[in-house]
Amino acid sequence: MSGVESSLQPARAAHAQPLVRRVLSQGGYETWTALKNGEQLLVSIILPLLALFGTVWTGLLDTPTTRGIDLAAPGVLALAVLSSAFTGQGIATAFERRYGVLAYLSTTPLGPAGLLLGKALSVLTLLTVQVTVIGGVGLALGWRPDLAGISWAALFLICGAATFTALGLLIAGTTKPEATLALTNLLWVLLGALGGAVFPVPDVGIWSALAAFLPSAALGDGLRAALLDGTLDGPALLILLGWAILATLAAVRWFRWR
Repeated sequence: MSGVESSLQPARAAHAQPLVRRVLSQGGYETWTALKNGEQLLVSIILPLLALFGTVWTGLLDTPTTRGIDLAAPGVLALAVLSSAFTGQGIATAFERRYGVLAYLSTTPLGPAGLLLGKALSVLTLLTVQVTVIGGVGLALGWRPDLAGISWAALFLICGAATFTALGLLIAGTTKPEATLALTNLLWVLLGALGGAVFPVPDVGIWSALAAFLPSAALGDGLRAALLDGTLDGPALLILLGWAILATLAAVRWFRWR
């Protein structure tokens, strides 16, 4: 009889998992989805590697005092952040909105903040793969980073991932998928080539002063200072942190699930 009575006890009320577990679960899902997506791997790995090979083989960045590979590798790592965090996440999220995936997630306890954190975690995981592959190829091509700046470089990569994930989600959550596709790809090219990510911003009057405040320039300058000279570029870090905070607040405030 006691067994029958125990079976008739009401079930425990459903409750949400802790935020950390929700974010880890979402991050794992995002990472696995990206690793299975050939287009995502093209944007995240192949295109940055082509940029590395191109700048090294053409000697575009060679100077009398600095080898081109030592300038190119930090810039390509900055481009890798833009590829996975900004373009890749932005496009993927925009089409998830169209196909109703985000509408489904909006009914769960994940929430905008949890979605943002889960996608940032996924980007950091993918970034680890990118750094391993691109760094390994760079070392094979003769790159010799300053080991004293490795910790500063890691800090810039993390801040850059947070910044560009938030910016990608802001665009994906406020525009149509086709507009997100066009805008993120266009900005990827412009920020990579002219915005200080791959190449240092040229000293061409007012543009050099304005571009210094772009998140791409802050990320590229910070990585170059860390991996070339082993130093921390304090102003670049402050600019990047400012962008990370503003972009995150904007994404949480204006992101639309549908």
